[in-house]
Amino acid sequence: MKLIVIGCGRVGSTIAKRFASEGWNVTAVDENESALSRLGENWAGGFIVGHGMDTAILRDAGIEEADAVVVATDGDNTNLVIGQVAQKRFGIECTVVRILDPARADFYRERGLRTICPTSTAIDTLTEAVRSCDIPNVREEVKA
Repeated sequence: MKLIVIGCGRVGSTIAKRFASEGWNVTAVDENESALSRLGENWAGGFIVGHGMDTAILRDAGIEEADAVVVATDGDNTNLVIGQVAQKRFGIECTVVRILDPARADFYRERGLRTICPTSTAIDTLTEAVRSCDIPNVREEVKA
């Protein structure tokens, strides 16, 4: 299985290492060559220095043979454009895009793009954590 990971920060590099350890053929793409260090000394996958919106860079990374693409740069706009290019232009059905803005994540999800919104996940998790605390007045108000 072939995976392309666009954006090799904390999230992207961890995903790349996880899938590589499971036997996937992984290529990471990042604008900064220094991001390669996040993959570790024993990184056996590929690494391309360049911008993920550049279709030549995507081709160099092997997108035409990819089974999946994860887009996790630090910009929602960039992620959305790259995700749509991977999905629509290159036909990668399993394209997963990180979007920080919950409204935008929902908007593009409704239009067929697989989006993950860590902001929404954090809001839900934090809300449930507070609700699980033993605070008598809060529980009484919720029941009412």
